[in-house]
Amino acid sequence: MTYLHLSFYSAFTLSSLGLAFHRTHLISALLCLESMMLSMYVSLTMWPIQTQATSSTLLPILMLTFSACEAGTGLALLVASTRTHGSDHLQNFNLLQC
Repeated sequence: MTYLHLSFYSAFTLSSLGLAFHRTHLISALLCLESMMLSMYVSLTMWPIQTQATSSTLLPILMLTFSACEAGTGLALLVASTRTHGSDHLQNFNLLQC
């Protein structure tokens, strides 16, 4: 395993651990999701270079598009939840409360 692979695997693992353990604010969960998508995007971009493929793949561009859509949706949910609940604490978002 090269240092490049190790750095991408560790970036993805650290961001998923951050998503799993630090769930106090919605903005921190969104940042962890974005770092996961960024590490996947960079690894997908470097993959044809490492395999020495002659054709460029469309997969990194699609991934970047879905990542931008996910970021826009997440920020819209953040604004809507902050307006309705007053903060972005994830403990306030209990679906069983009216």
